Amino acid sequence: MRKLKERGWSGEGPAETDALCDKCVRLGFIDDAAFAAARATALGRRGYGARRVDIALRAAGVGEADGSEARAIADDGALAAAMRFAERKRIGPYASAPPDDAARRRQFAAMMRAGHPYDLVRKVLRASPDELEDEDLR
Repeated sequence: MRKLKERGWSGEGPAETDALCDKCVRLGFIDDAAFAAARATALGRRGYGARRVDIALRAAGVGEADGSEARAIADDGALAAAMRFAERKRIGPYASAPPDDAARRRQFAAMMRAGHPYDLVRKVLRASPDELEDEDLR
């Protein structure tokens, strides 16, 4: 309603928003599943984990059915996303120097806040630069 009012709705009486939304869905302008997949892919490229993707989808109002493919995308790319996050933050195998205990706790907390599971965070933060080429880690 706000958008119609901002655009200067000049029709007689109030606009039929339900019919307008239905038409937009039929025409493909509104597609929650495509939106969810794009959001999951974008967050994964930025290094965020499946839990953070799930939170973003819920905040955007994407339902379970429309978000299932997006959640699968996030789960499949979990290791790659965790490595991108570590690289971006220069932690784990990308750190210039071994961290002290306080820095290690901060790094661990940052990866957990980014939505990565506990076991994966431990795996990435314990990895050495030599292990980056290892197919098991990548």
